[in-house]
Amino acid sequence: MTTMQSLLTIIAVILGTMTTRFLPFLIFPEGKTPPPYIIYLGTVLPYAVIGLLVVYCLKDAFNGGYFALPEIIAILFIVVIHKWKKNTLLSIGAGTILYMILVQTFFVC
Repeated sequence: MTTMQSLLTIIAVILGTMTTRFLPFLIFPEGKTPPPYIIYLGTVLPYAVIGLLVVYCLKDAFNGGYFALPEIIAILFIVVIHKWKKNTLLSIGAGTILYMILVQTFFVC
């Protein structure tokens, strides 16, 4: 890419990101109640997105040589840490670290 194409790409990404971040605050100001379907989507979408990410992450795991053993160990570890500490960031971070240790030391292909 040329310098101008790179600059235009960066500007397009910035504008797209800023639009998705600021548009909801313009459409639904603080004193205005959002429509019921927006409240419903705000309730259901986080769980749907997490479910989608889990399915996407595990889609090829059962075809490997270890039959998803490191993934299952990491998921169980995440569940245990989350039930114990009730901290999403800690459980995801600790599970990611454990998974990386497992696949780089014990389950090397």
